[in-house]
Amino acid sequence: MRRAAAAVVLLSLGGASLIATARGGDWTQFRGPNASGHAVATGKLPAEIGPSSHIVWKVPLPPGHASPVVFGDRIFLNAVENEKLLVMALDRGTGKTLWKAEVPHDRLEEIHRIGSHAQCTPAVDGERVLSFFGSAGLFCHDLDGNLLWKRPMGPFKNTFGAGSSPLIVDDWVILCQDHDTDSFLAAIDKRTGETVWQADRSEFPRNYSTPVIWSVGGKKQVVVAATLRVVGYDLATGRELWTARGIARFVSATPVIGDDNVLYVAGWAAGGDDGGIKFDVPPFDDVVGEYDKNKNGTLEEDELPEGGPIRMRFVQVDRDKSGGLTREEYDYFRKLFQIGRNIVIAVKPGGLGDVSATHVLWTYAKHVPFCASPVVVGDRLFSVKDGGIVSCLAAHTGKPYKQGRLEAIGDYYSSPVAGDGKIYLLNEEGRLTVISSESDWQVLHTADFGENTYATPAIVDGKIFLRTMGHLYCFSADSGTSGK
Repeated sequence: MRRAAAAVVLLSLGGASLIATARGGDWTQFRGPNASGHAVATGKLPAEIGPSSHIVWKVPLPPGHASPVVFGDRIFLNAVENEKLLVMALDRGTGKTLWKAEVPHDRLEEIHRIGSHAQCTPAVDGERVLSFFGSAGLFCHDLDGNLLWKRPMGPFKNTFGAGSSPLIVDDWVILCQDHDTDSFLAAIDKRTGETVWQADRSEFPRNYSTPVIWSVGGKKQVVVAATLRVVGYDLATGRELWTARGIARFVSATPVIGDDNVLYVAGWAAGGDDGGIKFDVPPFDDVVGEYDKNKNGTLEEDELPEGGPIRMRFVQVDRDKSGGLTREEYDYFRKLFQIGRNIVIAVKPGGLGDVSATHVLWTYAKHVPFCASPVVVGDRLFSVKDGGIVSCLAAHTGKPYKQGRLEAIGDYYSSPVAGDGKIYLLNEEGRLTVISSESDWQVLHTADFGENTYATPAIVDGKIFLRTMGHLYCFSADSGTSGK
């Protein structure tokens, strides 16, 4: 495709990159190892964390939604400051900024009203940091901040901006980008920035789920959840292996894999709740006949009645950005509104082709999360829906153990993370709830950070690294009630 064929710009190394020495564990991508959300190499974790308790250090940060990643003695994250796109490295022990690398861009892409130009979480290995900034492109730095290569991309047709984060898998960077047109999944050589393979995903409009890697029968698959279906691709070739249909028309949450190697997928979009209010979208011919004032056979935004589901999402339905809706564009979204279903599904491994009827173990259609990805702890699957509704389901059956509403209502963009018998949940307003990870979960602690929070915390070696819009905190059970 045109975007992926864009030139790869190689830059001189300018000195040997530092290869970090890992401590007990590393948190190398969004939500940690394979997006599991599980603490790494950890012991006792504090429940009573907050803006004035169990703080090892607290440092100011430029804003951004990207979650922190941790390797060796360093923390890496993306930020935006005065319209500068930044990759940053901080000292893990003190929070001191070690370097900031500005990445070049022609212009900042359009984003959602609550979005950020630093939405995607970087990925790191022992030699390089991979950062994705949407239409600015993909950037590879060494651990000292030297730019090794950059991969121009876009501009993407998406008024919300890019949100899916890159992964490093063996020698490749895996990147999925679902936008209003030209969606793709690509494997890119992490040493050179050259394309290894690319899978066409043009059927999919904008989605924001980050892929996960599923090992099945000794081979790795790239799993992507998106509009109406979840797909497994062969990591070696990019070939589609299987699909499970019947999910939401729009997916933001990232799938998760349980200890039993079962895949769990959640997807929610407005109008897709079972038993809820469905969007009534009349046939194209009826709408054109009544509202096509200029009689050109398409529907412009100002021709549609205000408040309708198509008018409210006009920029998404107008996938080619021509300014008018064709029959094909209109009918496609009408179908999505009709059949998209907000649901959590469990998929067992080993299927080929359409596995919707053969490998989906169970489905559950109540209190489905929107952006916050689920977390599996033993035989329990936990999720948090906007409004602060926490669900604990039996992972092997989908039957609910317990559901309840937290004091911290509001929207949840940060995903739950778990460790030491606890689950940490943060809402958009920066209100923290810590619950126990048992089936009959209980609230252990609440706190208010007083700043909006979108990033997902990292938990490594008994430390919790939590990013708000203005700060990065490090917490430990060994620290007292006053921070540095």
